[in-house]
Amino acid sequence: MQVLMAAPVTQQVSGGAAPSPSPALGGPESGQPLAPSVAELPVVDATGKRLPFGALFRERRAVVVFVRHFLCYTCKEYVEDLAKVPERLLQEANVTLIVIGQSTYHHIEPFCKLTGYSHEIYVDPEREIYKRLGMKRGEEIASSGQSPHVKSNLLSGSLRSLWRAVTGPLFDFQGDPAQQGGTLIVGPGNNIHFMHRDRNRLDHKPINSVLQLVGVPHVNFTSRPSVIHV
Repeated sequence: MQVLMAAPVTQQVSGGAAPSPSPALGGPESGQPLAPSVAELPVVDATGKRLPFGALFRERRAVVVFVRHFLCYTCKEYVEDLAKVPERLLQEANVTLIVIGQSTYHHIEPFCKLTGYSHEIYVDPEREIYKRLGMKRGEEIASSGQSPHVKSNLLSGSLRSLWRAVTGPLFDFQGDPAQQGGTLIVGPGNNIHFMHRDRNRLDHKPINSVLQLVGVPHVNFTSRPSVIHV
């Protein structure tokens, strides 16, 4: 298995100015500390219960995916593929998969029904954690290549997002449309072992490249059966 390695990073991810992007860290022994003030910020679950962000990974390792907003078609299709990651493989690797959005908590259950996602999910309605982690706001014009998880083009995806907005019980974008997301590998405790901040809506980190870092086997996200060579 190929292992991604980089030198350890010692700066804290905290409040104030947005931190500069950090490289991937190859192993759980050393990582970038998350400031306690960030770990104490609240997230909200589907019932409206608030709990500290750091409680999600205090005693376990987690892959945490921050999405743009729940009406974003690229996020929808990315989370549809996250939903295909078998819980058994996560348990065997002793890792938890968590999605965090930035809408009100009322949108969590409909989004899970839409995507088939059944792993953990929370929201950060005020986007405070996004801000303190340095997640980008605005769309950077940069070539991100073709995402293996996004099947729709800009026109068809945007039209479907708009249709979901106008046919929903409340007309809103279920979060700030300018907010970008990112991916972390974090815990146990406040050590960040990997961080990727999305530059634009297509800049999601490929799921298998993240799963590889936490010891989860390759997952087939296509509808075609895997080819086994004998």
